[in-house]
Amino acid sequence: MRSIWRTTTRVLGRDLLRDIGLVCLADTIVGISYGAIAVGSGFPIWAPMLLSVLVFAGASQFMFVGIIAAGGSPVAAVAAGLLANARHLPFGFAIGDVLGKKWSSRVVGSHLMIDESVAFALAQRDEERRRAAYWVCGIGLFVCWNVGVLAGAYAGTAISDTDAFGLDAAFPAVLLALVLPSLRDRAARLPVFFGVAVALATTPFLPAGLPVLLALVGVLAGVAAKEPAEREPEGVR
Repeated sequence: MRSIWRTTTRVLGRDLLRDIGLVCLADTIVGISYGAIAVGSGFPIWAPMLLSVLVFAGASQFMFVGIIAAGGSPVAAVAAGLLANARHLPFGFAIGDVLGKKWSSRVVGSHLMIDESVAFALAQRDEERRRAAYWVCGIGLFVCWNVGVLAGAYAGTAISDTDAFGLDAAFPAVLLALVLPSLRDRAARLPVFFGVAVALATTPFLPAGLPVLLALVGVLAGVAAKEPAEREPEGVR
C-alpha cells in the first residue's frame, strides 16, 4: 500500500491529490443527498444503491428519481437519463487514450467516466498524469459516491423533508468549481459562455436534458473562433 501511495503521490503530486480528495468529499455529500432524496420520495433503500453501482451517473440518477417521484413513467425517466448522459460520447473521444488498450480496462474505465474524472484528466498535459488522474479520481469517486448513497438512503428513512438541508445544490456546485479554473484561458471563455447562454435560453421551453446537449454548440463556436487565429500567422508571412 505504501509503494502504491508513493507512486501515486510522485505522479500526481500532493496538490492534485488534495483537489481530487476534496471533490471526493463533495461527491460523498452529494451521494448522501441523492440517497436521502430517493428514499424520502418513496423508493426502497436498495433502489438508489443499485442505481449507483450500475449507472454511476449523478445527474441521470437525480433525474430518474425526480421524474418517477413526480409521477412520470419509468420509460420517460430512463430516456431522460440516457439523454443527459449523451455527453459521454464526446467525453469518450476526448479521453479514450487514458482507458488503456485492453478490453477489460476500457469497459471499467468507461464506467468510471463522469464529469469530474474527465475534467481532471483533461487538465493534465502529461500523458502519465492524465491516466493517473483519471483512474484515481474515477475509483475514488465511485467508492465515495456509493458510500454516500448508502448513508443517505438510511438517513432518508428518518428525514421527512430532505429539501430543508439544501443538499440538492451540492452537485451543481461541484461541477461549477471544476469549470471555473478553466475560465482563466481566453480561448475557453467563448465556448463556455456561448454554451451557457444557449442552455439558459432553451431551458424554459425544452425537456430536461436537451438544453445541456444544445449547449455543446459552444464547442463549435470555440472551434470557429480558433481557426482564424491559427491562420493569421500564415497571412503575416
